Amino acid sequence: MIRLAIVTSHPIQYNAPLFREVARQPGLAVRVFYCWQGPAGSMDPQFGRPVAWDLPLLEGYDHVLVPNQAADPGTHHFGGLDNPGMVAAIQDWGADVLLVYGWAHRTLLKVLRRFHGRRPVLFRGDSNLHQGGGFHSHHRRRMPGGGLLRRLALRWILSHVDGAFPVGVLNRAYYQTHGLQPEQLYWVPHSIDDRRFADQDTTLTAQAADLRHSLGIGDQATVLLFAGKLVPWKDPDLLLEVTLELLEDHPDDLALLFVGDGERRSALEQRAGGRRGIHFLAFQNQTAMPRIYRSGDLLVLPSWHETWGLAVNEAMACGRAAVVSDQVGCQPDLVIPGQTGAVFHQGDAGDLRRVLRPWIGQRTQALALGNQARRHSADWSMDRAARRLAWGIGHFVRHGVMPKEGEEPPHTADAVTGQADDRK
Repeated sequence: MIRLAIVTSHPIQYNAPLFREVARQPGLAVRVFYCWQGPAGSMDPQFGRPVAWDLPLLEGYDHVLVPNQAADPGTHHFGGLDNPGMVAAIQDWGADVLLVYGWAHRTLLKVLRRFHGRRPVLFRGDSNLHQGGGFHSHHRRRMPGGGLLRRLALRWILSHVDGAFPVGVLNRAYYQTHGLQPEQLYWVPHSIDDRRFADQDTTLTAQAADLRHSLGIGDQATVLLFAGKLVPWKDPDLLLEVTLELLEDHPDDLALLFVGDGERRSALEQRAGGRRGIHFLAFQNQTAMPRIYRSGDLLVLPSWHETWGLAVNEAMACGRAAVVSDQVGCQPDLVIPGQTGAVFHQGDAGDLRRVLRPWIGQRTQALALGNQARRHSADWSMDRAARRLAWGIGHFVRHGVMPKEGEEPPHTADAVTGQADDRK
């Protein structure tokens, strides 16, 4: 058995399903080392309300919470993860290889430096050159990926990494720009728990129709959906302004549904002014989201900072296409114009209006595009992510390099041998 230590900040609703699936892969013994218990049940400053996820985040895999001694614990600043016992905990467990999620906190950077050259240190993150990534700078607009000091710092940090698992095209370019070689990289799709979004008996579709009717949305109207934190860098204001303009000529054929909370909500509601066709729902927890995505016809993500945008994965798993800005990290991988959605120039109201106009009152066509998006997003399944991650780790431990990019693991592969494993 290869003993894999996963080191990460705190339990996250998107990561826990992957950890469970990886723990089931043959040939791996997995333990997740958490730096912090996370904000669950406490005030989330971006949502502006207490948040407690309604899905289990700590079940189905071995884990340990290493005591955090930070005076101000959290992921919002470098010193928020300060775990003096982390290195010893990993060593005492006898890890053969480490998978570290991120570097921009004291403990994570310490782990990279301490184990480099002593154990294989592999890396997972979703930064890209659009965003700069990792410097706690998501509140700043248009963070450049360039800058000599930034490039030098990132090259030094990633020199402590033996290999990485890019989530997509832009993330791969980020690693290669900062010194990692192709043989150090192996794509593992940025995935969601896609099976949770399936609607085998159309129950979710019926619930979504009931929600639309309760809001007074007509069957013929195309519903634009914004699902997430109502914060400046997601630019919900741009979407509202464009929709208000489009509603002037198409009051019965278009609607906009905001689902979420955050610092911009009050201002957005005031700007909407109770206008027919603009609707707001408060934060919806994880189990409600499959119904919420089906309530819309097109997901719209206008962000000027979005390292990936897993809401796009979720919407596509529900059979919904996505309209995203060109600053959304998943755009080159998931959003194929005319096939799975559309892309507009971030901040350009005219371009967003151009992209949205053809879908007004064309709900049937929007749903057909969504079906294509669902088929395309199947390549980003949780099962595939877990298999590629386990196989990549095993291959690196055995050979010191990642598998070649075009290689797919056997459906069930033993991480130690790399061979198909037929055990039930």
